[in-house]
Amino acid sequence: MTMSTALDPITLSVIQNGLQQVCNEMDLAFVRSAFSPVISEALDRSDGIYHRHSGELIAQGDLGLPVFVGTMQFSTQAVIERARDLAPGDVYIVNDPYLGGTHLMDVKFVKPFFHQGRLWCWLANTGHWPDTGGMVPGGFSANATEVEQEGLRLPPVKLFKRGELDPEILSIILSNIRLADQRIGDIQAQAAALAVGEKRLAALLDRYGADTVDAAVAELKARAARQMRARIATIPDGSYCGEAWIDSDGVVDEPLRIAMTVTKSGERLRFDMSGSSPPCKGPMNSVIATTRSSIYLAVKHVFPEVPINAGTFEPIEIVDPEGTFLYARYPRPVSGCAAEVSQRIAEAVFNALVKAIPDRLFAAPAGTSGNFALGGMDPERGQPYVMYVISGGGYGGSPAGDGISNGCSTIGISKTTPIEVMEQRYPVLFERYALHEGSGGAGEFRGGFGVSYAVRLRRGEARASFVMDHGRFGPRGALGGSDGGLNGVTVRSSGGPYRPAHLSKDQDIALQPGDVVAVDTPGGGGFGDPLQRHPAAVARDVRRGYYGAAEAAARYAVVLGPDGEPDADATATARRLGAAAGR
Repeated sequence: MTMSTALDPITLSVIQNGLQQVCNEMDLAFVRSAFSPVISEALDRSDGIYHRHSGELIAQGDLGLPVFVGTMQFSTQAVIERARDLAPGDVYIVNDPYLGGTHLMDVKFVKPFFHQGRLWCWLANTGHWPDTGGMVPGGFSANATEVEQEGLRLPPVKLFKRGELDPEILSIILSNIRLADQRIGDIQAQAAALAVGEKRLAALLDRYGADTVDAAVAELKARAARQMRARIATIPDGSYCGEAWIDSDGVVDEPLRIAMTVTKSGERLRFDMSGSSPPCKGPMNSVIATTRSSIYLAVKHVFPEVPINAGTFEPIEIVDPEGTFLYARYPRPVSGCAAEVSQRIAEAVFNALVKAIPDRLFAAPAGTSGNFALGGMDPERGQPYVMYVISGGGYGGSPAGDGISNGCSTIGISKTTPIEVMEQRYPVLFERYALHEGSGGAGEFRGGFGVSYAVRLRRGEARASFVMDHGRFGPRGALGGSDGGLNGVTVRSSGGPYRPAHLSKDQDIALQPGDVVAVDTPGGGGFGDPLQRHPAAVARDVRRGYYGAAEAAARYAVVLGPDGEPDADATATARRLGAAAGR
């Protein structure tokens, strides 16, 4: 559209930032009032504004998880298709993975927003509930074979009717989840965030007029599409193939392959994953909403400067991967789709496009959320609990430099709940929390390091479950760089150490007081030929304890003298021999 004089660039910019601020205030209200640490501390949630008819994204909060950008569009569309007799104050709740969702723990609230008696948009948010029932505390079943084993599945239903919480719907929910008495705090916080959004959005529309804001939304969408097309146009035309691997599905101990073909033509990108592994028995299937959203967030990683709204995705075509584990249909289990499979999909995109635009890409990041759930009864407090741990890992190296250590996952900005908070709320003691030394993949620019932590159960009995990844295949290096270090899980008890048969996936492991769970998270892949890394950078890493001298020599062919500085002659000889050997 051509902007009229009523919609000048300054007004457009103010409205754009105003819509963003509405979402940001919803984010903050949710975080500050939520009961569960996974929301209030780890920030596993998102808020957004969606079109009244299409459900398309208008704006999302800066603190929202990127993986929810696409999925919340689809869950809002599912609500729109089923909504009847709308009234101010209504709030729908939905967590059905097959209706635009992720896994069951990501619970969406969707609310119609009325302005001067007319439906103007939908406000929606997602919060990760620490439990929604199912086989294991926390919902991360590692060997579920059907979705019913993973927890309570909710289609779109009105939880609030004209502002009043429906006691019958609430009783059904609370009767099917653990820690039911604690969930009401998160429910009220999630609803309160939407109420804050209503007030702020109403003020924006009252100030500029609904028609003007409508025109701004349309213009912002068109501009985002133009910007994304312009970025895509910088990629050379052609087809680029990449792949990524998942350790196993938790049931069958065989890897799952994501086969990615990215075709660039003019100003469009086409993504085809039809050659990927077939549907799996365990919970590493991905619903189509998560699969699509994973592509969106991968492209946004490549072009972060393009603003987020529905126009951002217009130049992107995704071939539905029918017949693969990336298009799960009922009753396939899906607890690992958002937290793990989504990150492998993004890695496959990076692996394909690094061949086309190496100056904009990077080696694979750690690519796992490190989902660790511990549930039991605290005898000192006489209360049940579910502790959920998200852990960071290394980022991949890039032309800009070495990867970040202990960064958040590919799919979001979630962070580990502070150790002090977990030790205060749960009967555990963290005995170690340190860098996973040596886990960064070698390269001209090495990968960042993961973390190593060990948590001891102090009292009572508990059950531990893990849904992690990169225990068999490290995050892939790029352009000659080495893969990052592996994920590892060890349970230490009086019976000796135990390592899951599926490496980083297991469930219902019984723990007694004094037992320890130790986790190493992956490092990022290395970028570029390790023999091109500056010897001084290698020496610095050794001084900091990231590698031993022998390990540095093996990885980088850098020989250190007695003073810890590179021996220039010995290093030159070692690198010539390494190059001749095809390292």
